[in-house]
Amino acid sequence: MEAEAVVKDWWLYHGTGEGTDRRARLESASPPPWRDFTGVPDPGYAPPGCEGPAWERTRRRGEGYVPDEQEKDVVNTALHLRRPLLITGKPGVGKSTLAYSIASDLDLGPVLHWPITSRTVLRDGLYLYDAIGRLQEAGLEQLRRPASPVGPAGPGVPSPAAGATAPAPEPAPAPSISRYLRLGPLGTALLPQDRPRVLLVDEIDKSDIDLPGDLLTVFEDGGFVIPELARLAQEDPTVAIGTDDDPDAAVHIAQGRVQCRYFPVVVLTSNGERDFPPAFLRRCVRLHLEPPGEEKLALIVRRRLGIDVEAGGEYQELVRDFIDRAGDGDLATDQLLNAIQLRLAGAWSAPGDRDRFLKTVMQHLTGPTV
Repeated sequence: MEAEAVVKDWWLYHGTGEGTDRRARLESASPPPWRDFTGVPDPGYAPPGCEGPAWERTRRRGEGYVPDEQEKDVVNTALHLRRPLLITGKPGVGKSTLAYSIASDLDLGPVLHWPITSRTVLRDGLYLYDAIGRLQEAGLEQLRRPASPVGPAGPGVPSPAAGATAPAPEPAPAPSISRYLRLGPLGTALLPQDRPRVLLVDEIDKSDIDLPGDLLTVFEDGGFVIPELARLAQEDPTVAIGTDDDPDAAVHIAQGRVQCRYFPVVVLTSNGERDFPPAFLRRCVRLHLEPPGEEKLALIVRRRLGIDVEAGGEYQELVRDFIDRAGDGDLATDQLLNAIQLRLAGAWSAPGDRDRFLKTVMQHLTGPTV
């Protein structure tokens, strides 16, 4: 089918996997002059690679995605320009899954996920600082230190001369700040590396009105400052802290600043619940996903479940039922996959159950509830 056959020379992302050569092209490509960043990687830090449970979750979710030609064009435009990709569309059309598809297709490691709520602020994505925990630990350390002698000295220890003041005990050293700092998903994505990480900023339209504007400076600078470390730069110029992937990763941050080398692949999703300011939109490459048609649904079912829809009349009917019901209210593609999976398991097999079966597994997300 055409969705699988179209390939263009300039594409880095194909959506078909086996992207080792294309990843090498991605890493070696020269960025636009205005997107060339100067971060220096920490030689002692190795980001997660293409192995382990986190990678398997990314690979499994991403490998079933079926991008069409337009989607590949827009994704590759964002990759070449090193700009965030803003994806809009109805719930369930695959906006978040596309981020996993990019990561799995180009072997970029596990996706960093930053879910957005109305209470999310920029710092939540950049780093986490447990200031209360540090204060509590400092207080406990003070209690552990022996109290200074008051009055006559103990046996064998001369008392202070009359009128002299006993020296005050030295204050307990504050616990290292590194134990109480950890990079968030956005902060981890901005670590200097030779290949980009994929960051999914999920449902940004649910954010406080200020968050898109707050992201502008970070997206333009490709970095940020951790004030708690910057204030200590004279005494501690380099501090090792954890990452969103691993609190024990111990990546070294110099002078309190995180500066990327390769701008991450940032995928922002929106269900269209709000508009964004022009300054924010200008810095993004935008992609709108429409609900998949019959041909694309057949490809998704084949890739996800290994079923050729065209070879089975029952599955063709389920695809048509899905499309017909989607005309009355929004449905998510995984609802069709659920229906086919149930039929594979022999569930809801009685002839008289069909209507109740469809109403159960294909309930509308919006519109009528039947």
